[in-house]
Amino acid sequence: MNNVAQQGALKAGRGPRFKWIVAGAGFVVVALVVVGVMLWRMNYVPSDLDLSTTRTSANGLFKATIHPIVDPIPINEIHNWNLHVETLDGAPVENASISVDGDMPQHGHGMPTTPVVNQYLGNGDYLVEGMKFQMTGWWVVNFNVTAGSRIDRLSFNLLLK
Repeated sequence: MNNVAQQGALKAGRGPRFKWIVAGAGFVVVALVVVGVMLWRMNYVPSDLDLSTTRTSANGLFKATIHPIVDPIPINEIHNWNLHVETLDGAPVENASISVDGDMPQHGHGMPTTPVVNQYLGNGDYLVEGMKFQMTGWWVVNFNVTAGSRIDRLSFNLLLK
């Protein structure tokens, strides 16, 4: 570009500085769109979310009911639950081995504690100790149940406020 053309481009606002301003503005727009999509995703809750406290396991071997000992379920407090597990015909599941995990589907993180089920209370009831949720929103809590040769998973949706 000759000297006259350079001066004309600079006067028209299309010099090197203008290009950096346009590039910076483009970056800001892209960053705002990405942040907006992330915020929308983190707050999205399916409209057909099943919040029932009694569920049938994934393979149909068990039916279980959760009973948080405190109502409403607290945020940032360790608390316990009772879990009732029975067969589909209503017989209590005795002395099962049960593990617990949970997560927030939109956030990609799990629970801040590792709850345990170490105590069988009788009649298909189990004590779940160490439950804690660090924030409001949609949580999924899973119970992996092993009773003899039967192994299955129960998942419960929670919408904590």
